[in-house]
Amino acid sequence: MMRDEAVKLLRLFTCIDQLPAAKIPTHEAIRDALAIVREHSDYQIFGICAESLAQGQQAMIAYIKAFDYKFVPEVPPIEGPIYIKYNPNRRSCHSDTYIGQQRGVLVSCQSAYDDDINELFGHLPLDLF
Repeated sequence: MMRDEAVKLLRLFTCIDQLPAAKIPTHEAIRDALAIVREHSDYQIFGICAESLAQGQQAMIAYIKAFDYKFVPEVPPIEGPIYIKYNPNRRSCHSDTYIGQQRGVLVSCQSAYDDDINELFGHLPLDLF
């Protein structure tokens, strides 16, 4: 898969409510696409929309490991549906109650260069890794 194909695949998740289930890419294809966009960005910021703290932490840790980040932050506890934002570059983690209906992981690719990837992808599957 090439860079443009990876970006196109990940952009499908921008309007996931409008994407027929039969057209949702496999977990393997999503993981491959993320590996490619990772190579074309300096770092990534993660946003996790989950049903619970436990589910959110599990997804965050899996994504952190998959992206080769070593530091795993403490997540401030929240009861019920949760939004977790983690910036590995600053090692900062924030959590808040989440009233939205979406569940999944947002991956925001950050790059210092315009010709690299500066884009938000998601909501990607919580159980991708």
